[in-house]
Amino acid sequence: MFSDTLSEDSERGLLERLHIDWPLLLGILVLCACGLAILFSATEQSTGQVERQIFRLGLALGVMILIAQIHPEHLRRWSPLLFLLGVTMLVAVAMTGEIGKGAQRWLNLGVLRFQPSELLKLAVPMMLAWFFSGGTLPPSLPRILVGVIITAVPVLLIAQQPDLGTALMVTSAALVVLFMAGLSWRLIAVLGGLAAGGAPVLWYLMHDYQRQRVLTFLDPQSDPLGAGYHIIQSQIAIGSGGIYGKGWFHGTQSHLEFLPERSTDFIFAVLGEEFGLVGILVVLAVYLFIIFRGLYIAVHAHNSFSRLLGGAITMVFFVYLFVNTGMVVGLLPVVGVPLPLISYGGTSLVTIMAGFGILMSIQTSKYSQSR
Repeated sequence: MFSDTLSEDSERGLLERLHIDWPLLLGILVLCACGLAILFSATEQSTGQVERQIFRLGLALGVMILIAQIHPEHLRRWSPLLFLLGVTMLVAVAMTGEIGKGAQRWLNLGVLRFQPSELLKLAVPMMLAWFFSGGTLPPSLPRILVGVIITAVPVLLIAQQPDLGTALMVTSAALVVLFMAGLSWRLIAVLGGLAAGGAPVLWYLMHDYQRQRVLTFLDPQSDPLGAGYHIIQSQIAIGSGGIYGKGWFHGTQSHLEFLPERSTDFIFAVLGEEFGLVGILVVLAVYLFIIFRGLYIAVHAHNSFSRLLGGAITMVFFVYLFVNTGMVVGLLPVVGVPLPLISYGGTSLVTIMAGFGILMSIQTSKYSQSR
């Protein structure tokens, strides 16, 4: 019995020193390895692109470990400042931001070019968790309205760029914080009714290409060689994979150039075609392991700020997965959301890993508080 206690204490001491949650790290590394294997095939075995992705993964893991060293109490104190910094940069993007691919999303600081909207994916849930944890839970109606205003400011600025995918992520994070703060189902229904009533206004404010995406989602066959091409080819790729898939490097839709954006937004279709239903279920199982571990960390956090923030970060990761897979199989409109930890790219990868760093900080801080 004494040896078991000593072993447990030594394990906690190791976790406390490294600030790493090993189950969460294991799930992340397994998913990243799967992503590199799929990317290698999707890019026609391009070692250059895979090497660049490995570099980005290394950078993102470094960011995760660095943030894991920050105590949640420091994160709580910095939340308002981080939120104000993010909103200020969004305003700067609206005024002087660089335009690329028809969208004004980037801020150029000379030595660095980045999307400030990525920062808000973490800053908004941190700000809301700070705000609601400072009062009684569940929050009163006036505090909920303030939380809605806090969310609406960056969401509207991001949607104006336009970037509906990121605006969706930020909104999802805010809704999760509101729900976990104790929002009643009756009020959720009221807010849902108001959102549905505002749909015609949203449709009017949409750009033409955004309306076309919605119409294409409802009927992809209306423009099979134009707006509906992505969804149709993606469905063909996944369906042709069957149960066991065509085999690694043997996907015809991807390797014969039928499948667009196969290394980024539609890489899930490459997975389905080459590894079939079995491969999809294995990868989804790893995703679910990470999500459940994140929720476990959030539920067992020591204070309301950590619980709200941990739950929001975990569920935003789930929304990434849900939206990407939904749009690839044709259940949701195409909004340009990458498959987390698998799609080629660096900006969203760093944001996701930073969120995992916060989760690890929340988990390992419990050991220092219990000693």
